[in-house]
Amino acid sequence: MSKPIILNIRSLGDIIEIQGLKIQLPKKPKKKDILFSNKKKADQKWVREEMPSGLSRENSPEYYDYIEEEFRRRREGLWFMNNGHPTYITGGHYMFIQWSNIDVGYPDYRDANRKFFLFWEACKIDPNCMGMCFLKNRRSGFSYMASAEMVNQATQTYESNFGLLSKTGSDAKTMFTDKVVRIYRRYPFFFQPIQDGSSNPRVELAFREPAKRISKKSKYIQKSDALNTVIDWRNTADNSYDGMKLKLLIHDEAGKWTGSTSIAKNWRVTQTCLLLGRKIVGKCMMGSTANKLEDGGLEYKDLYYDSDVTDKDLNGRTKSGLYSLFIPSYENLEGFIDEYGFSVIDTPKRSIMGMDGVNIDVGAKDYMVNRREGLKNNTASLSEFKRQFPFTTEEAFRNDSLSSIFDVEKIYQQMDYNEVTENLTVKGDFVWRGGVEDSEVLWIPNAKGRWEVCWFPQKEMQNVVHMKYNKKNPGNELNLVAGCDPYDHDTTTDGRRSNAACHIYHKFTMAEGLPSEQFVCEYINRPPKAEMFYEDMIKQCVFYGCPILVENNKIGIIKYFERRGYYNYLMDRPESTHTDFSRKQVTKGIPGSGVAVINAQAEAVATYIYDHVGLKSETGEIGKCYFNKLLDDWSRFDISDRTKFDATISSSLALLASQKFVTIKKELPKFVKFVKTYNNRGFLSKKAK
Repeated sequence: MSKPIILNIRSLGDIIEIQGLKIQLPKKPKKKDILFSNKKKADQKWVREEMPSGLSRENSPEYYDYIEEEFRRRREGLWFMNNGHPTYITGGHYMFIQWSNIDVGYPDYRDANRKFFLFWEACKIDPNCMGMCFLKNRRSGFSYMASAEMVNQATQTYESNFGLLSKTGSDAKTMFTDKVVRIYRRYPFFFQPIQDGSSNPRVELAFREPAKRISKKSKYIQKSDALNTVIDWRNTADNSYDGMKLKLLIHDEAGKWTGSTSIAKNWRVTQTCLLLGRKIVGKCMMGSTANKLEDGGLEYKDLYYDSDVTDKDLNGRTKSGLYSLFIPSYENLEGFIDEYGFSVIDTPKRSIMGMDGVNIDVGAKDYMVNRREGLKNNTASLSEFKRQFPFTTEEAFRNDSLSSIFDVEKIYQQMDYNEVTENLTVKGDFVWRGGVEDSEVLWIPNAKGRWEVCWFPQKEMQNVVHMKYNKKNPGNELNLVAGCDPYDHDTTTDGRRSNAACHIYHKFTMAEGLPSEQFVCEYINRPPKAEMFYEDMIKQCVFYGCPILVENNKIGIIKYFERRGYYNYLMDRPESTHTDFSRKQVTKGIPGSGVAVINAQAEAVATYIYDHVGLKSETGEIGKCYFNKLLDDWSRFDISDRTKFDATISSSLALLASQKFVTIKKELPKFVKFVKTYNNRGFLSKKAK
């Protein structure tokens, strides 16, 4: 069990959990020490306090207590009463709502932003965390919160560099000048360090002593109190900030890097700016909505899922080094925030006064559902709306329906159902009993197994092998087939290691209790050795008793099956994919190219999605395709670049394989003699017995 991140070691309070990250809040102080505790419950809400009107740089010593308290709140955070609830906010959050003047003035208190800042504070404290990867929706306020945090940290940190990147250099510059500089210039003077350069900078904010000339009267320059800290921005490139040491890096709109630039490549470079050996000395605040998958969204998706705080290596770090955070769009939707800063998610029984002074009669979630309902007949618009205002991470990373040859909305309907329904599949491994090859294949449940399965044959139908002419043949080929997109090489010349993929498909049946026209088993993996993968394919085919259709441009798997005695498990090329020329050739497997093959594969998948995936409008029933990796692959499939979509290829081969007609061989009756025979020995012929 992971230990909570302690926000204040001297004062241990309640433990909360945000997206798998346990956070221990400071201990609640006495009531008298909680801001607004002297007010009536209904009047207890965040109200920004103005700086004393008489305070100036000249008379600041007279306001020592006030200034000291502001510095304490900045360091330790603040407790305030909110509609009867003692509420803790971090120092960064306090600086955002109290002292960060943005485009609309000073920000309101919102509970969704409280969650953001608590999560960020835990990221800063955790020695094994390099920062956050925030998956946001439109108008979430991330850019302003990140800018406020940068100014807050930079104006109290010595000898450090603070960097800013965005989807383009122009966007980074705009964020720097319109947000970072704006916030800094409106800080109270007691938070503003010594600054060198323009009061309205365009390239950098430098908190250092302005250059001084040595005069005759002053031969030496006294030691400066300046921070010697710099905030700047850089143009968007794979190697931005390469070689620099950064205290904080802001990555704005990281999911929208397009063209020749790559957020994945840049992060591999910039994360080194936050490290000193293995020690993390800087943090990254990364946030973005996700672009279309083909326009940078896919790389951000991979980065986000590689930042899962519940999936760490033996060093205690995620794959990316970051911690991922997602807040649904209905939790911070403009117009649906009450006067206390809470999101009105569900429709209230009676009107609630909103922060903007307008009554809220419908909940944010119902409002969004109604918007979606109005777009249900426009698949492209609906898909885009869900991506911009997602309820789930899956919706946030949805592909543009216009870029797909398949019905993306039906695919997402199925994915949504699979996400909220438990126990549809189980993960595990197929193994030879006792490790003895060609014995009996067993199923071993394993949460990190290589297979995902939604149906197993009954015991008597497992490991059914028919021997014919002393050759092994699959025993369940009438009902089950497999399609496989293999690989031959342990490594590739370009360094890309695509997965091998295999799907087992149960054909149409009217038998009760059996799946009909349904994928029942999925394998998407890449063992370190190709022969390990080949053996995996044999084991699953033996267990299910099914033949397998493979791409024959990678002949390694075909040779392996032949060498191991399972050659008859390999299927011939389906008739529907033949050309006049290819029909003359008898080969195992199917080519990975050719117009006839490609079109047949795409048509098979498109037809299957139409018939068996998502909601059926006539009945309201949901499809039975339970493998979200496969569904996701379908949603992103690009017929002009098929090599990236291993699951689509393997599933399409399984569908083509299912079209083969298998003749049921009937047992011939015993030979019956229709012609009478006679014994002709002697002088007379006699009827033979």
